[in-house]
Amino acid sequence: MKWLCIIFLFFTFWLIPALAVAEEPYTFDPAETEKKPYHFGGYIEFKPILFGLDHDSAFYKLRFFNNPRGQNLLEANGRIQLEGSFEKSIFRVYAKTNTDLQSSYSGESVRTTFYELYGSVKPSSNLKFDVGKKTMKWGKAYAWNPVAFVDRPKDPDDPDQALEGYILATADYIKSFNGPLKTFSFTPVLFPVYEHVNDTFGNNYKLNVAGRFYFLLYDTDIDLMFMTGGSRSDRYGIDFSRNITTNFEIHGEFAYFRNFSKTVLDINGHPYQVEGDAVSYVIGIRHLTTFDLTTIIEYYHNGMGFTVDDMKNYYTYITRGYNTYQTTGDATILGKAQQMAEGSYGRSNAMANYLYVRFSQKEPFNILYFTPAVTWMMNTDDQSWSLTPELLYTGFTNWEFRLRTGIIVGARNSDFGEKQNDYRIELRVGYYF
Repeated sequence: MKWLCIIFLFFTFWLIPALAVAEEPYTFDPAETEKKPYHFGGYIEFKPILFGLDHDSAFYKLRFFNNPRGQNLLEANGRIQLEGSFEKSIFRVYAKTNTDLQSSYSGESVRTTFYELYGSVKPSSNLKFDVGKKTMKWGKAYAWNPVAFVDRPKDPDDPDQALEGYILATADYIKSFNGPLKTFSFTPVLFPVYEHVNDTFGNNYKLNVAGRFYFLLYDTDIDLMFMTGGSRSDRYGIDFSRNITTNFEIHGEFAYFRNFSKTVLDINGHPYQVEGDAVSYVIGIRHLTTFDLTTIIEYYHNGMGFTVDDMKNYYTYITRGYNTYQTTGDATILGKAQQMAEGSYGRSNAMANYLYVRFSQKEPFNILYFTPAVTWMMNTDDQSWSLTPELLYTGFTNWEFRLRTGIIVGARNSDFGEKQNDYRIELRVGYYF
């Protein structure tokens, strides 16, 4: 628990000055507006989580079959993110590190990695080259981005979290016009997958090529994307975003995947391969009212996702393995099920169709710096769902306090019903510097 004490002392050390600064009169220093060649900042977070466990669920049995827990499980998490940049003439270097710390029933762990580390050259105002580890952030949707071919998938339960990038080489060419087409840009990407270089992405020893064409056409943002090369199946995509009114926006993404394959279990627990083409898409809206209520609604179809019967066969497979372990001590089946969970079956939204709805209200009843929100996510195939109310307060300079409660509802053999938890309560205390 040493690192938890360090984080606690850090918060204690910075809290008193932060409270004092919050009440100091504002002063203006012209030197602060001058652009400096360097930048350094960071974020430190402490996040305890209380899980209410569902002992009858498949994923509880899979995770805790040999180490049963009580009704609740307390876990302490920490995160430290540091970022910095240096710019000189046409050159720029940017770095962002992420350290995740965790203390739970299984012990303590620390993992540090570069989320981004790349160099840029900008020989002209409309041309730039980047080489290194970078997050590309393709896609227009909020919770899911099926067209983000060169990015890691978002966690729809927390879409605003920073993501780790990949090692690549890319360029940006941008051109402005007079007329219906106001802006055009092209972003080619070289994406190597070799031993120790993006080796978790797909098939190794491949040099993949991706690209994005951007158009601002008739006040509509449009992107065309592609990726090919052999590490994953070839894929093509399009997205758009348009403001119908000042405060009402619609967006969508469409992705086509050629010759993808996935492993599926039959009713007897025997694996077999499913191959073919697939289509995934997102359609959504974002609306802001005059009283600062933001609404986001999205529907997601995952063409590579599992059907209700596919998941039912997997849950049955876990239960069979759990019963075998209880009677004989043989964990072979559970070991195979765990390998599948680490692949496609364990993804956040592994099935085919989901609905996402989020409401957030800024400063209700004139309570300054306070933003309550609620997020509802439903699997429309089996009608299981999760509800996540949250409270956010940012009244102290550079501080963020967020309390979230996740409630999960679903029948047996349903997507949310077989999660390891019935509920989750988390407190997130973060400091930016």
